[in-house]
Amino acid sequence: MNLIKLFTSCAAAISMLGASVANAQEPIRIGMALPLSGVFTSYGQQAKNGIQVFLNKHGTTVAGRQIEIIYRDTGGGSAESGHRLAQEFVSRYKVDILGGFLITPQAFAAAPVATAAKVPLFVMLAGSSSVTEKSPYIVRTSYTNAQMAYPLGQWAANNGIKTAYSLVADFGPGHDAEHWFKKGFTENGGQIVGETRVPPANHDFAPFVQRIKDVEPDAAFVFLQAGDASIGFLKEAAGRKLAEAGVKTLALEGFTDDDTLAAVGDAALGVISAGFYTTDYDIPMNTEFLSGFNAVDGGKLPPNFIAVAAYDAMRVIYSALHELNGEVDSDRLIEAARGMQVDSPRGVLVIDKETRDAVQDIYIRKIERVDSGLVNRNFDKIPMVKDPAN
Repeated sequence: MNLIKLFTSCAAAISMLGASVANAQEPIRIGMALPLSGVFTSYGQQAKNGIQVFLNKHGTTVAGRQIEIIYRDTGGGSAESGHRLAQEFVSRYKVDILGGFLITPQAFAAAPVATAAKVPLFVMLAGSSSVTEKSPYIVRTSYTNAQMAYPLGQWAANNGIKTAYSLVADFGPGHDAEHWFKKGFTENGGQIVGETRVPPANHDFAPFVQRIKDVEPDAAFVFLQAGDASIGFLKEAAGRKLAEAGVKTLALEGFTDDDTLAAVGDAALGVISAGFYTTDYDIPMNTEFLSGFNAVDGGKLPPNFIAVAAYDAMRVIYSALHELNGEVDSDRLIEAARGMQVDSPRGVLVIDKETRDAVQDIYIRKIERVDSGLVNRNFDKIPMVKDPAN
């Protein structure tokens, strides 16, 4: 009987050991929800390229565990697709980590799924401040609109701009940007002399640019969607000689990224913006990142802030997994990410210990022409800015 018990005990131990080894060999699955078609396709491609740059440099193994990335197309910016894909990743693909969710409604919709399943969710854009409040499992490596708009308002008021006109898209992110620019500007002595909210689908900016010109402010703060809207405004502003009338254009990250500059040319010259990344940033890690991005993309698409946010999300994930020796324990992984500091093509990124949001230098940039074309040239910096809304 004792021999039978011993045999049974040994067999059970061997079975458990086999299960443990099998589990150790299981890949760590990351479900990436990105807009790979539709109006936000360039956003998704930027993120995907940024992820691939990181994988090319750091490999697809962490602490002995293989990394498997599963991409799915959100097809645009709808909340429904964010919720559906988050559920699909968790229930069908049994992912260990969620990532992407670039558009705010999608991040909001994925949050309760991440909370219920206790799966970490790394948001790589989605600029509304409240995103990280929607789930204790969210970490964001990009920025918030408030984090850009508030210091830009402060900088403007303290650098000779006394009056400003606000023109923003009439949706949540536009309202956030409007509020925080006004707050930073007026708290430092600036005066808002006009405000207009335009429908997000609007592409005709002739009457709005003329209204700004008629008011004669020192500057126009403009928050519009990247792409057709920002291109339309810049072309109309150039056609109506807004800059020649003494009106500076102030904007946030993304309004004049390299995609936009290629489309509008010299119409973008002189635009001042606040942002955390520019290809013109002269540090070794950015030089390396640019080279890696070019190798991935073949020079078709210059990298922007979304690519950097995706690259840095992978860095935070890898660093946390190294710290946990490859074990995917959601609560411990989020705890490892809290307060983490990593070197980045943007400079330094810190994940705020309390809010799980990005803390970073915010640069004040101006569009200038250089030998290689138009660039956002950094000329001032506000160091290590936290999201003022949190």
